[in-house]
Amino acid sequence: MSDDEHGSKEQEARDRADREREAQEQAALPYRWTQELGEVDITVPVPKGTRGRDLLVVIQKKKLSVGLKGKEPILSGDLCKEIKVEDSTWTLEDQQSVLIHLEKLNKVEWWENVLSHHPKIDTRKIQPENSKLSDLDGETRGLVEKMMVNSRFSLLLDNSDAHLKFDNQQRQLGKPTSDELKKMEALQKFQAAHPELDFSKAKIS
Repeated sequence: MSDDEHGSKEQEARDRADREREAQEQAALPYRWTQELGEVDITVPVPKGTRGRDLLVVIQKKKLSVGLKGKEPILSGDLCKEIKVEDSTWTLEDQQSVLIHLEKLNKVEWWENVLSHHPKIDTRKIQPENSKLSDLDGETRGLVEKMMVNSRFSLLLDNSDAHLKFDNQQRQLGKPTSDELKKMEALQKFQAAHPELDFSKAKIS
């Protein structure tokens, strides 16, 4: 067996062990949770027959607490990221589960955990089914566009005359201008930071 094959098998074993450990840590939590780029959904089991008036649920910009009145909270602590409180809700389902929907404030990043003191997941391994650039809402697309506009292209010439000459030469050669290069670089940086997004159909305009 070559060194490369040996190293590959070791990496696979480490990855498998990490996945198993992560699964065990998440299974031990008093709730289940899933997420998309812009939202988090949490299911908290409660005693069967629980009524809404029995619950004490607190949803704040950076805090979450769920429990039964007069008892220790089932979960309580600081959220790992900030949320939009006005767009976040909770409901009681079948008198045995509290369903909590949290709208992320930052809709272009994955959460490592719900509460900051709970075990983290490896967000690099998240593989969403439909997380394409075309799926992003208007606000998120606006954030990406703003990032692209504000990004500074390292090869942009300071001298305005030279800048204009460079752009004219690029156009004659059918190549992107400095502004287009700037946007392309910003998009590449954003894609590198968010490999889970599909940029295959993204257009620079």
